[in-house]
Amino acid sequence: MSAVVRRGHAPNDHREFFGEAAEVLFRAGRDLHYLLNQGYAIKGASTFVSNHYLLSERQRLALARAISSDASIGARREKEITDITAGCVVNIDGFNTIITLEVALSGSVLLRCMDGTVRDLAELRGTYRLIDKTDAAIMLIGKALESSGVSKAVFYLDAPVSNVWRLKQRIIDLWKPLNIEVQVEVTDGVDRILEKLGNVITGDAIILDNCISWINLNRRIIEGFDEGYPFVDFLREL
Repeated sequence: MSAVVRRGHAPNDHREFFGEAAEVLFRAGRDLHYLLNQGYAIKGASTFVSNHYLLSERQRLALARAISSDASIGARREKEITDITAGCVVNIDGFNTIITLEVALSGSVLLRCMDGTVRDLAELRGTYRLIDKTDAAIMLIGKALESSGVSKAVFYLDAPVSNVWRLKQRIIDLWKPLNIEVQVEVTDGVDRILEKLGNVITGDAIILDNCISWINLNRRIIEGFDEGYPFVDFLREL
């Protein structure tokens, strides 16, 4: 893990997500938001809008991840836990949460989405390896939860993903000094499990739509960086 890796970085990101390109993205986002509010499905509507604005593949992915209908935004916010109760147990979407923090520590593109979550463009598709940012990401989660008085955290890791057992052991080892119990479950169907639980930590839209309650931990952590973070900010612009 000694090599420096920029998780979620692509060579054209600065050109595609900042300056004039960002203004085009925000205009496309407003159009997509309008269509979603009219009842159009996200897949067809985002393709239509992306074609109109001649967006790149990464810009298209960003648009689909960042934009939601007003109904979806309202439903998710109603279930969001803004004050973590001391002594509670939290359920963590492990790869989703850790990877977004690795992206943040890499200084790569992050979206502040309309529903208030922070999402990345890493798209690992079943392959994962620990990098030089992994330990720091794991500890950011642990320290944030410990300071909130959480008594136990359960990480759920997708069994088919490469290096999952190495990540499990790394979480356990790093959290030993913390005053918080940790459990790491490696299993199939993580999304289906989390959809039935409360106090879920994730940015996954489908899980957010179906879980009992959720905690927007990554946004809290990243917005707390001393130097701030240069989000592609759909929440502010739209």
